[in-house]
Amino acid sequence: MKKVIWLLAVLVIGFGTATTQAVPMGGKNPSSKADDNGIRFTDAAWKDILKKAKAENKVIFLDAYASWCGPCKVLQKKVFTQKAVGDLYNARFINVKMDMEKGEGPSLSQLYPLEAYPTMLYIDSEGRVLKKIIGLHTPEDLIAIGKSVKQPQRRGL
Repeated sequence: MKKVIWLLAVLVIGFGTATTQAVPMGGKNPSSKADDNGIRFTDAAWKDILKKAKAENKVIFLDAYASWCGPCKVLQKKVFTQKAVGDLYNARFINVKMDMEKGEGPSLSQLYPLEAYPTMLYIDSEGRVLKKIIGLHTPEDLIAIGKSVKQPQRRGL
């Protein structure tokens, strides 16, 4: 627990001044607009997301955040909105943003325990975590991480 508190303190102190404007995290996601170049996130129910991942043979990218998390807001405003990030993630993943303290978030946090916010999970269509990253990352980091995630093998080939 001390490690989590320390990590959060470092993130808040280190990145808390990176933005001067709060980004609303509740309600509709600003990056889901059609004219946005960044990552497009789905608002579907988790069971439907798993079905879609299986049907499209894609990995799920889950941004697990909390509305009070400063580094989460920086990711939303400065990283997820980048065209290069959106191009890769929209092509390769089913993208999901989940407030882990509201809606389906608390039940998902039982399936996927979190140590800190933000946590980004890459999950296969069976619900297995393939990769877990914690903390604030640059657009370049997120692109490299996304490229490193092994995509599922096509069935029937």
